Amino acid sequence: MGTITTADGVEIFYKDWGSGPPIVFSHGWPLSADDWDAQMLFFVLRGYRVIAHDRRGHGRSSQTGDGHDMDHYADDLAALVEHLGLEGAVHVGHSTGGGEVVRYLARHGEERASKVAVINAVPPLMVKTESNPDGTPKEVFDDFQAQLAANRSKFYRDVASGPFYGFNRSGAEPSEALVENWWRQGMMGGAKAHYDGIVAFSQTDFTADLRKITIPVLVMHSEDDQIVPYQDSAPLSAKLLQNATLHTYQGLPHGMPTTHAAAINEDLLAFLDDRS
Repeated sequence: MGTITTADGVEIFYKDWGSGPPIVFSHGWPLSADDWDAQMLFFVLRGYRVIAHDRRGHGRSSQTGDGHDMDHYADDLAALVEHLGLEGAVHVGHSTGGGEVVRYLARHGEERASKVAVINAVPPLMVKTESNPDGTPKEVFDDFQAQLAANRSKFYRDVASGPFYGFNRSGAEPSEALVENWWRQGMMGGAKAHYDGIVAFSQTDFTADLRKITIPVLVMHSEDDQIVPYQDSAPLSAKLLQNATLHTYQGLPHGMPTTHAAAINEDLLAFLDDRS
């Protein structure tokens, strides 16, 4: 584990375990590198080098008051890749992290990357606009910000105990341990970063970014995702990408890398091992 300092003076915390082909994980809002525990342990035990960082303002990274936008997120990721001297890296991004990875590749190029997997990711655009009429109304995200500002701790518990892991679905078996761990990660970060991050993940248009990416991309998304609606995300991203494979899941929640880690890990491993 270590830290790097970005060009604008922000300290970014990261984990770097093992040796072998590198996999870089980018986490979702408002979490940290810890959200990838199940994936990092799985792949490091199979001979991969696994790396994950806490996004600026999140987890153990600096709680800076500004720079909470996709361009800065992408630049921070690029700084980490360069600092570690990574070549041929596979990038895996969940939710907001999927947007971060897409912007990173479009903004900094694919020279150091080999493959990408985006899981229940925010591209191409979440918010409803004239050009994206099926998107989520902006008022929904405005309400997220209002709830965060009023009582961040309660808001995070409500998200984790409800739609994020699908614990609000009939027949679901809620896990207090998962809820507590989600809440812990969220509360480690800064309120300002998370407040601004809602705009970053909901209002950034990744359409042009997706069109620039030529390396293989595995688009993994569940039709029952209550955070990033399936129809307005994964199928549209797959169409915009030049070399995409769309893998659709049934009945899994937004946080499926945690709740269904075994299935997600095996699908990622098959994608990494595919030589075609």
